[in-house]
Amino acid sequence: MAEQRYQAVLAVISDGLSISLVAEKVGVSRQTLHAWLARYEASGLEGLVDRSHRPVSCPHQMPAVVEAALLEMRRSRPYWGPRRLVFELAKRRVGPVPSESAVYRALVRAGMIDPALRGSSPVTWCTTSSCDSSG
Repeated sequence: MAEQRYQAVLAVISDGLSISLVAEKVGVSRQTLHAWLARYEASGLEGLVDRSHRPVSCPHQMPAVVEAALLEMRRSRPYWGPRRLVFELAKRRVGPVPSESAVYRALVRAGMIDPALRGSSPVTWCTTSSCDSSG
């Protein structure tokens, strides 16, 4: 693939062919060929090699320092839930302070909360006969 790109770039630079003609011949858009030219001028042959489409970073991911502090607090106080942990993180100025839902997801990832148990306290319904006898 890089060889095809290199041939297209050379056709424009060395042979002086028009970008439209070379792009049509190679089967790519003019914008793509312009991008190849810019990458070739900036990085040489290395710029024409296939690159990963994966994002460089995930800007909304919780920083490792915050997650470590969060998990340490939860280990020392296992009865604290996400709301209290957010409050304590803010109080201790560990930032940026994540949302309660982000804290909950971090605790689930770490295996400190089982989502299947959430809200699973037994509900007992009072029927008329059992309410009358107890009341």
